[in-house]
Amino acid sequence: MSSGTVIWKGFSGQTYGYNVYRLGSTAWRDLPGNYIFAKQVGQDWRAIYIGQTESFRDRLPGHNELPCVSRNGATHIHVHVNRYKDARLSEERDLILEHKPACNQQHKAA
Repeated sequence: MSSGTVIWKGFSGQTYGYNVYRLGSTAWRDLPGNYIFAKQVGQDWRAIYIGQTESFRDRLPGHNELPCVSRNGATHIHVHVNRYKDARLSEERDLILEHKPACNQQHKAA
């Protein structure tokens, strides 16, 4: 069950709404979207890894970046259902450019 929503701002100034879940607290559905592994720092959230997928159910359990997100203190995952691949890719890039997550390598130098 979601523990609320968070608005993330991208490099472009665009904002995106995400539902917040504690890591390991939910069974993922076969839906496409964007996701952010994050930790709370004071009243703010810090992105640890930002990604997109065609299926939360297939991608999130056993994610290849779990060791990195764990080392960097991620406690939650934020998700945004997004059915359109081009929109998911654009959102992912926009957020990575703004937040420069520790575990992402793509788009950092762009």
